[in-house]
Amino acid sequence: MNSDMPLNKYLAHSGVASRREAVQLVVAGSVRVNGELVKEPGYRVKAKDQVELRGMPVRAEKKIYLLLNKPRDCVATCRDERGRRTVLSLLAGHVRQRVYPVGRLDRGTTGLLLLTNDGALAQMLAHPKYEVEKRYSVTLDRPLAGDDGVRIKRGVRLVDGVVRVDALHRSVKRGDEVTIVLHSGKNRVVRRLFERLGYRVAKLDRIAYAGLSPRELPRGAWRPLTVAEIDRLRGSGADCC
Repeated sequence: MNSDMPLNKYLAHSGVASRREAVQLVVAGSVRVNGELVKEPGYRVKAKDQVELRGMPVRAEKKIYLLLNKPRDCVATCRDERGRRTVLSLLAGHVRQRVYPVGRLDRGTTGLLLLTNDGALAQMLAHPKYEVEKRYSVTLDRPLAGDDGVRIKRGVRLVDGVVRVDALHRSVKRGDEVTIVLHSGKNRVVRRLFERLGYRVAKLDRIAYAGLSPRELPRGAWRPLTVAEIDRLRGSGADCC
């Protein structure tokens, strides 16, 4: 760790909470430093200090960043009450640190999913302010009509607001296949967008996320991010990390 850092940042870097959640924990009186109660999130923690959260020691955890090519019928959560397979089960026996999915892909959607124990970075990527770009390959139940393509580019109103896309490309080989690029973080936004126009999404695959790509990553496989990839992610919201 650095020579010193704010207490809330220390907690976030330890993987126990996001930066915002860490502030709430400190203010609520859940954190002690060297045995003393500290309720100031900006308190500077030094390398030799001993930090406890609700009586349990907190240590700066090594950060880990993984890119997973999520398969179908796999839940993008840490655990599932219905006993369904989760993305963490794909890491079993290979990753010692606790990691969490950044954002979500529904069970039937395949493609790129970032997993990390860096709470600050995860919070930044999920925040609408930073407009993380996502690219999807979409297979519809019928060819996309030309006027519907125009409507999508102009913006489609859903119950929770208008969805605007950055790009929409039709496949030159199949009329029912399109690629869509957008920044929206709305829940199930791609499926709902096409459903609003009367289509059913038969297949949905996220083929790029925040500048990351599969790079020959087979379905169900994962890899660590490179140093350059991590730096690019942090660079898009350096004030948050």
